[in-house]
Amino acid sequence: MNPLESSPTLRSGVPIARVVRLTAQEQATFMAANPQSAQLAAQAAPHWLFGVPLHWMSDWSTPFALQVASAQGAHLTDVDDHSYVDFCLGDTGAMFGHAPPALVAAVQREVAHGCTTMLSGEDVAWVGAELARRFGLPVWQSALSASDANRFLLRWVRAATGRKKLLVFNGCYHGTVDDVFVDLVGGVPTQRDSLLGQVHDLTRHTVVAEFNDLGALEAALKAGDVACVLAEPVMTNIGMVLPQPGFWEAAQALIKQHGALLVLDETHTFSSGPGGYAQAHGLQPDALVLGKPMAGGLPCAVYGMSAELAARAVQAKLAAPPGHSGIGTTLTGNRLTLAAMRATLAEVATDAAFAQMIARCTEVAEGLRACIARHRLPWCVTQVGARCEFQFGPNPPLNGTQAAALFDEELEQFIHLALLNRGVLITPFHNMLLCSPATTASNVQRLLAAFDEVLRMLCPR
Repeated sequence: MNPLESSPTLRSGVPIARVVRLTAQEQATFMAANPQSAQLAAQAAPHWLFGVPLHWMSDWSTPFALQVASAQGAHLTDVDDHSYVDFCLGDTGAMFGHAPPALVAAVQREVAHGCTTMLSGEDVAWVGAELARRFGLPVWQSALSASDANRFLLRWVRAATGRKKLLVFNGCYHGTVDDVFVDLVGGVPTQRDSLLGQVHDLTRHTVVAEFNDLGALEAALKAGDVACVLAEPVMTNIGMVLPQPGFWEAAQALIKQHGALLVLDETHTFSSGPGGYAQAHGLQPDALVLGKPMAGGLPCAVYGMSAELAARAVQAKLAAPPGHSGIGTTLTGNRLTLAAMRATLAEVATDAAFAQMIARCTEVAEGLRACIARHRLPWCVTQVGARCEFQFGPNPPLNGTQAAALFDEELEQFIHLALLNRGVLITPFHNMLLCSPATTASNVQRLLAAFDEVLRMLCPR
């Protein structure tokens, strides 16, 4: 081994110097192979903040933004005519594959009839009934993003309960809802430094506990002033954190005992099955949020309520002074989104599709574990339905603090870029992979071959 690569090491045991050297090589490879992307990125730079229409698009491991020409099924094609197997799938927005035929037909048909009228239509009753059937909650409203759905639900819950405080788990992710940007730092609730432009002290109304810690949850609830616990049933954005056996059964009892409500954000954990994680595992939330995959990647979200919460929400609205509630937007529930949602639920996100997706993801997870073991790396792999993730530690984390400690940005950026250069795309913000109904066995083999090659570069024998 080169002496320069012998020390220091990353948490994974891979020398930092080697990662830096290999990353420089992969960046050079990417730049040489993507002249059209480079040109388009340069043209966009003067007129878009960070050179892209959403600054997240600049958060990939590439030296400049990759420019996509088309997406179909489980594949992307870029403007330099490279084809990629897509395990990111729009960070779940295209969980059921890009441009499924039933969705395309519904959108093409509906757009000819007008995109929005701010009035109801024939798809509404069917979609509402199907949401109730699948997810076990009888009353629903729509939004244009899961962030909005979470934000709106917090308003309804606070109005219905008369309580102001929100409880979240440390390291949580619920989109761009300001209220949740509070973490535990040394055991003290602290507003995230990354939250730009927020002038209010969020810690006044946001309580934080560690996931899987029933004692901390009970202590946070016992004052009786928490309106709701907002949680993913499995933490997914800090790195995947699974609930320990019995955690949710006991947590639900504590939440109910102290008069709070349970709101589950299933935007990512919808990967667990046709009715999401709650239905698959017997959870009974008071409210539920579903987001970006519901309409095949069109701006869409829905949130459901129990009959009791819905009645309390209606009463709160009727008792309020007249005027705009601040809940909803003009384009919410538009005709195009409802048509796309109906097509997705009726013809794309079927029981058979989920069975295939989950089986394929199991192949991915098992293959990743075998590859990691073959290269003797102290990493773990966690799976939730059609979604899995590898993390840079020997054991799956139990809470947000442990999960955050497993992040290694340098190593992560190298792996993502090296996979991209070998025709495989995974989620840029962490090491998540998602399988769609269009993901094939050969796609999985291509991923595993590329992953094995990348690990051989990191761990030459």
